[in-house]
Amino acid sequence: MARKSTKPTITKTRTKKTTSVPKPSKPVFRTGTWVAIAVFAAIALLAYFLNRDAGTAAEAEITPTVEEKSVFDTTSIVTSIEVSPTDGETVRLERNTENVWVLTQPHKIEADSGLAEAAASQITALKVNETIEGDPSIFGFDSPAYTITVEFENGTKSVLEVGDNTPTNNGYYVRLNKQTMMIVSLSSIDSLTNLANFPPYLYTPTPTATATPLPTETPVPAIEATPTP
Repeated sequence: MARKSTKPTITKTRTKKTTSVPKPSKPVFRTGTWVAIAVFAAIALLAYFLNRDAGTAAEAEITPTVEEKSVFDTTSIVTSIEVSPTDGETVRLERNTENVWVLTQPHKIEADSGLAEAAASQITALKVNETIEGDPSIFGFDSPAYTITVEFENGTKSVLEVGDNTPTNNGYYVRLNKQTMMIVSLSSIDSLTNLANFPPYLYTPTPTATATPLPTETPVPAIEATPTP
């Protein structure tokens, strides 16, 4: 009787794989680092603005201020204005002894004080846009369109000749006392030359009517009747 062979029994045991827990990652930048970066950025921004303001202030100090130049002395008091056009009547305004503006040409009559005072203010407010040089005939001073004569309280007198318009038509060439040639704004000169076209009468003067004598009748001699024979 044969023996049964016995095989050893192999028992396989399964090993369980353990899953490893990931370690917590450290932040690249810590909180302190972010604070330091923010502080640095704020300091850099402040330095930028401070340098910019300092540069602007320095530039403002270096840049010279161009002062406007007046045609006449702004502190003088105007006592008379005379506007003489090349074609037309001369208009003359004067302050009388009672400091009242009157017209002495072309008619002797009281002037509108508001318009006269505005003209006097315009005289002292005339500004020089540019000083020019050259042949006076080029700018129309051989035959100026207007001549404006101004007298002041201190006894001085100035003559301003108005020549041609500038090529851009935004000003006039003017000459002061036959010497200094300048460019003055169009509107400021027009306000003065308009005095010749529209004198500032307080009221419009009416011409004096001249009575025309009636024709006299020529007496007719009486004719004596001759008796008929």
